Amino acid sequence: MVQPNKKQSNAKLQWHPAFCAAAELELRLNKADLEFKREYNLSKKPLQMDLLIIEKRKNVQIQNEIGRIFRRHNVIEYKSPDDGMTIDDFFKTLGYAYLYKGLGEKVEQIPLEELAISLFRATVPKQLFNKLAGYGYLIEKHVSGIYYVQGLAIPAQIIVTSELESQNHESLKVLSKSAEKEDIQKFTEMAKNFKEPGDKEKADAVLQVSVAANKEKYDEVRRSTGMCEALRELMKDEIEEELKKNREKSLEEGETQAKKEMAYELYHEEGFTIERIAKLVKMDQKIVEEWLLQK
Repeated sequence: MVQPNKKQSNAKLQWHPAFCAAAELELRLNKADLEFKREYNLSKKPLQMDLLIIEKRKNVQIQNEIGRIFRRHNVIEYKSPDDGMTIDDFFKTLGYAYLYKGLGEKVEQIPLEELAISLFRATVPKQLFNKLAGYGYLIEKHVSGIYYVQGLAIPAQIIVTSELESQNHESLKVLSKSAEKEDIQKFTEMAKNFKEPGDKEKADAVLQVSVAANKEKYDEVRRSTGMCEALRELMKDEIEEELKKNREKSLEEGETQAKKEMAYELYHEEGFTIERIAKLVKMDQKIVEEWLLQK
């Protein structure tokens, strides 16, 4: 099975780009109606939304339930599994929405009624819910994993991805440090059949992070009946590259072994000096000495 990107394995996983890809996959049935702007800068200084989703026309009916609350302009905040979600994060996102409105090129270019915010996190932000309730806001569970915050000037929702139903949320469900085998299988099968331009690349972005965070689970899926072929199809380019590297490594190892045997024969049977052998096999003299000592 293809290994996760080494840079991602050795450093902090890049959850945010993967989330943006997952969000676009979740809402792909309305791809023609929506514009996605990643890391949208609110000003010339670094005030940056994680994702801004703009409906291209009014009164769009978003098919995925995470978009039922959407308005024309939707400010999105995402927290990775390593990050918390505090009351300040909530009001920062709300502030981004208000600032986005206030920075329009003309007055009321973005009406208040055309704004909404969504915050995503893998697990329930209990302290945030308690704080919001303490401030007098009502937390209403719309469906499993989707909570509306009532009492604000604009619609707001908090989405707990681990609580979402698997159907229609495959992309977000696997974007976790504890992805379920069933969700991995569903995402793999779904992504394998992507035909629309760009969908395969977004699936790859999600998969890179998901595999790195859930290697053992993916190994289980790889060994499952039928799933190995699905993963191979989805990641065939990466797998072919890995196989190429393995073949090159095998050839290199075979060549090295042949040189070792030649050095041993030339030294013990032909009486060649180590210096001369090193020149003949085109290896460093110290390496040749180590080979002969190993024999």
